[in-house]
Amino acid sequence: MNFATFLKTLVILAVLFVMLYVGMNNTHEINFFFPIAGTTAKKPIHESAALIFFGIFAIGVLAGTMLHGGGGKGGSAKKGGNDRKDK
Repeated sequence: MNFATFLKTLVILAVLFVMLYVGMNNTHEINFFFPIAGTTAKKPIHESAALIFFGIFAIGVLAGTMLHGGGGKGGSAKKGGNDRKDK
């Protein structure tokens, strides 16, 4: 295991600990308004704060994964040695 993998694992564990800590200390129910979406403008979502926090966090992780992962064809094709400029 290289150091970068170990560091990423520690960061993920720290984030999961923060989520657990927030969930344990925010058990009360809240009204969640998000008027841009349209559905919560008239009738808010009434759930526990920890569940709403987890949902927003999960959406952020998925969005970040999609942005980071790309989904394209990968790197550009390497060209042969015939394209040298110093001929």
